[in-house]
Amino acid sequence: MTDGTGFPNKKKFGVIIGGSGLVGGGIDYYFKKKLGYDILAPNSKKLSIRDPRDIEAYFKSYRPDFIVNSAIASLDSDPKLSFEINYLGSINLAKVAAALGIPYIFISSAAVLPDGVNLSEEEHLPLSAGLGNYAKSKLMGELTLQHLKETEGLDYTIVRLAIVYGQHDHKIQGFHRLLFAIADQSMPLLFTKKGICHSYTNARKVPYFIRHIIDRRQEFGGQTFHFIDPEPVALGRLILTIRDILGLKRPRAIYLPLPLARFGARCIQQFLRLLIKMGIDARLPQELMFLSSFYQTQILSSAKLRNSSFVDPFPVQTVYGQIPDLIQYYLTRWEQLNLIPSFNKEFFDPQHLAEEFLLSPQELLADIHSKKIEPFQTFTDIS
Repeated sequence: MTDGTGFPNKKKFGVIIGGSGLVGGGIDYYFKKKLGYDILAPNSKKLSIRDPRDIEAYFKSYRPDFIVNSAIASLDSDPKLSFEINYLGSINLAKVAAALGIPYIFISSAAVLPDGVNLSEEEHLPLSAGLGNYAKSKLMGELTLQHLKETEGLDYTIVRLAIVYGQHDHKIQGFHRLLFAIADQSMPLLFTKKGICHSYTNARKVPYFIRHIIDRRQEFGGQTFHFIDPEPVALGRLILTIRDILGLKRPRAIYLPLPLARFGARCIQQFLRLLIKMGIDARLPQELMFLSSFYQTQILSSAKLRNSSFVDPFPVQTVYGQIPDLIQYYLTRWEQLNLIPSFNKEFFDPQHLAEEFLLSPQELLADIHSKKIEPFQTFTDIS
């Protein structure tokens, strides 16, 4: 029996940390529903990776075949929280994996890399006090995993992700913050410059790669891989594509110089400080911490991934092809949460079902029963 990818469906038992996030949640779902693995994905109430005693007690009760760690502290977390979750917690989990003699999969980030083109897995930023808390803690984690391989025989794989896109992310960050800013009309101009490109990661493909590397430890053990789409994405073009699909006039096709963008960010910071003094809880958008990255190209090399035994399950799927589905999913969600005003339904409700539901429910019901329209999912996989 196989899972449709050609691999034998051998049932295993694994623990996934960070299973409520976009990446971890996708891995959890795929392993449970598609592969039939026994998976535990404890939340922070059941297992706090900040507490070594919690980790010890948990893994005395459960002895999995592998551990996947996709947990991260919030991007704007203070140094203590970033250090304890992104670094100490990650390494304590790695030491558990070493003690149990099982693979440890560590989800890392392109934040540990410099700007540039064709960046290899061997490259990383120098570890220094000037790094942001997120990048610093992730880089320290990568370096310590390499040390644990040499000193404690840890079997690990580091999977570096770039800018991640996909559905079912309950946080507004990264690519989804960009989409939100365009839909909310809070981006008047292009906060980048011509020719700036970045690597992107399709969250839907990540679980397939994780399964592949767990099954092939001889090839992937002790290695770092960039898991990215083959082609980089031009940030300005991406923004304007989303704008045009939504039928909006903003942002204008005018590139805002970095000094002006930094000046605007400083003004926002001053305003937020004033609000905080007035007793209003307000924070700077997390992504503004990476403002300079919007003006610098960062393209990761995918050569090592291409030359491995992994075969892309969706080779033609790119962020551009996913934009309509992402818009439909997130705009509907954000409207329901009253985070953005009501939008033009003609794009993401092409059959006008919401309008008919509101104005003519009898006709809508008759059309559904007569199968003139079929809004339901066909569950062919359920026996």
